[in-house]
Amino acid sequence: MTSANTSPLLPSITPPPKFRWGSLPWVGRATPFHTLLACLLLVFFAVFLIWPIINVVATGFKTKDGTFTLDYLRLIIENPVYRRGLLNSVIIAVLTTSLTLVIALPLAILSVRFDFPGRGIMGGLALVPMILPPFVGAVGMRVVLGRQGPFTQLVETLGFGPYPLGIDWLGMMRIYGVVLVEALGLYPIMLLNVQAALANIDPAMEQAAANLGASKWTIFRKVTIPLIRPGLFAGCTLVLIWSFTELGTPLMFQFYDVTPVQVFSQITELDNPLPYALVVVMLICSTALYLIGKVILGRSFDAATTKASTQFTPTKLRGWKAALALAPFVFVFGLAVLPHLSVVLTSMSATGAWYESIFPRELTSHHFVQALEDELALPSVWNSIRYAGTATLLGVVVGMAAAVVIVRSKVPFRGFIDTLAMLPLAVPGLVLAFGYLSISNSLKGWASWLDVQRNPVVLLILAYAARRLPYIVRSAAAGLQQTPQDLELAAANLGATKATILRRIMVPLILANLLAGALMAFAFAMLEVSDSLILAQTSTFYPITKAIWELSQRLGDGLYIASALGVWAMVLLTLTILSASSLLGKKMGAIFRV
Repeated sequence: MTSANTSPLLPSITPPPKFRWGSLPWVGRATPFHTLLACLLLVFFAVFLIWPIINVVATGFKTKDGTFTLDYLRLIIENPVYRRGLLNSVIIAVLTTSLTLVIALPLAILSVRFDFPGRGIMGGLALVPMILPPFVGAVGMRVVLGRQGPFTQLVETLGFGPYPLGIDWLGMMRIYGVVLVEALGLYPIMLLNVQAALANIDPAMEQAAANLGASKWTIFRKVTIPLIRPGLFAGCTLVLIWSFTELGTPLMFQFYDVTPVQVFSQITELDNPLPYALVVVMLICSTALYLIGKVILGRSFDAATTKASTQFTPTKLRGWKAALALAPFVFVFGLAVLPHLSVVLTSMSATGAWYESIFPRELTSHHFVQALEDELALPSVWNSIRYAGTATLLGVVVGMAAAVVIVRSKVPFRGFIDTLAMLPLAVPGLVLAFGYLSISNSLKGWASWLDVQRNPVVLLILAYAARRLPYIVRSAAAGLQQTPQDLELAAANLGATKATILRRIMVPLILANLLAGALMAFAFAMLEVSDSLILAQTSTFYPITKAIWELSQRLGDGLYIASALGVWAMVLLTLTILSASSLLGKKMGAIFRV
């Protein structure tokens, strides 16, 4: 029996072609769900990332009546104080990046290429500086480097004294103290990137060079270094921009001749466009430093992306060779924990008991109790948990959506979304902080909840979420790349919607990666410096870092309570970092890639 539409008595009817969303040329094969996610992401990045940057630039080039001007930039260039601040910032950035590279490169080679007793333990301990930002480490170092502090007493004990008036370590070597503390806090970022780059090298390329008679030094210089340039570029870029725009460490060291501190000192003048012009100059300098690094380290990128076709087998070391390989880890770890140890000892020292002595003369736990009872300290802890927790939830939603678009969709501009998602790693924190401050100033007339002087909670949460979003995006994207699509395709064939597949299959499969990225985002948001110092202007809303800064300026026991609060923050961050590390394992370095 023939059907009606195939009967010879009836004309053949050809149904009209079914409309397919992918037939649109600008969509390609993207589904409506993925396209909607991509459009929403573009709106998010435009409002909370691009708009603040544009606002900063516009404010720095605009007079009060709205006309374009270069007068503010001219004033900065002509002012010797601002020129000296920029020069000092560049010097700190270059020296810090160089020192982190000197520290991280040998450690990365030893940890990837060799197997020796203690490698796993010391490799984990090498990441210890990540549990405390340089800003907090500088609190304890101020005590250690005091005129009559432990360093001075140690010098006198070794017979290089006496110094009745003490040694002005901070006065003589303030800039080097900033560089040392920042390098000891930031080198793990460089280490993770270089380790990942070394692990991706195909050993056959180095073996081929060795078979042709090349020496180990020649192989390292002409084969290994070009192949790990992406890792070097990623690590150097992050450390360079981070140290160039670092506000907390020079502020804590009372080194005021640097641009970030000069910007911070003018924040009370909300209508003053000069700090915005300074931030614009910092943005220009950061871009220039990025491009210089791209030229130096970004060459031969295509060759450097070669993945290892065979697994590299580490060389086993035993005896004195193993001890020699372990020695750099022990030495670096000893230096790296010095700021942390100084914070801990300061927090445990009775007020004034760590003066004119190598070690505290009297220990106490009173400051830890005070840090939980102080009217400024305790509320700051709950504020930070509230801000960072909400920001992390927002970041998980946005980051998961971005990862789905980047990895699973056919949206033609998904590469652009990936770039936008990573942009906060390359944009200085001060730029985004002042961008949100500019938005607050322009909208507070009709939106009081955006006024940072009244209630900065919304802007702080948005700033935290935008700044730490890359960690979640990279973690979620890594999870999706490692997860086959078979289950998703099977669910789609059974009629499941994209939202159901996302909720019931994709999220459970990459939950470990998602939690790891969320923990990293939460940990770093808890101790965010630039956004906290600039946007939190009322003590009721102070987060931890702003409270630590204010306490450190208090006479008497302020510095000790600030150190105790830093230790509590250290414990919290340690737990989150260890949790993230256990979930991500060796892939943890992926969240720091640009």
